[in-house]
Amino acid sequence: MNGQKSDLGLRTISATVMLAVAGAALWFGGAVWIAFVCAVAVVVLWEWTRLARQGTGNPAERGFWNFAGMIYVGASAAMLLFLRNPVFTLAPLLTVLAAVIAVDVGAYFTGRALGGPKIAPSISPSKTWSGLLGGVLGATLALLGAARLWQEGAIWLTAAGMAADKAACFGLQPCWYLQARPIPLFATCLLTGLLVAVCAQAGDFFESWMKRRAGVKDSGSLIPGHGGVFDRVDGLLAVLFVLALMLLFQPR
Repeated sequence: MNGQKSDLGLRTISATVMLAVAGAALWFGGAVWIAFVCAVAVVVLWEWTRLARQGTGNPAERGFWNFAGMIYVGASAAMLLFLRNPVFTLAPLLTVLAAVIAVDVGAYFTGRALGGPKIAPSISPSKTWSGLLGGVLGATLALLGAARLWQEGAIWLTAAGMAADKAACFGLQPCWYLQARPIPLFATCLLTGLLVAVCAQAGDFFESWMKRRAGVKDSGSLIPGHGGVFDRVDGLLAVLFVLALMLLFQPR
């Protein structure tokens, strides 16, 4: 019991420090944010290559995994930098972060409360279908809250303000976030929440599969009580990577 309390205290302190550092970097932006994102990306890529190295002895396969890691982590980091630039306010990036956190929270509490069939017990024994549904609900509520705040003028997406947001419409037709009717808004947030939840859970499963393949419990030991950095950002990386692909291949 004392060991559990000690571990909980260590995890709490580590989480507080992580949030403080990330929050400060996000607030200051500019060179501080670039340095922070690059540092995180380098550590995650190092942990990725470590897992790949322990997962196979084939040099060609290791080379493929190293290249794939550079693409995956690099694109995700680039998306973080893109979302935190002078064109945008903090709202877009905070919305993405809130949605991913809501997936984790919703999945955890729903999975614990309802249990039920496992999604892939051989990869991640704790993940259930009910937890995934809870993650979808969490992401949907986070996105719906952000959309309603935007509609009410409490937040805006670009530094130019609300008028510029409405004029540009971000290339989306019809502009779903301009609709006052709650049903279309909820339906769009639900579909987006489903995408975010599936991507975040897929990222979690993918990292768990890499660890099992490598025969390790954590991707690293840099964060006391939490394992590696990859362990903490696996779901966010997947969401950012998909967003980067959507941005790259959107119709012109």
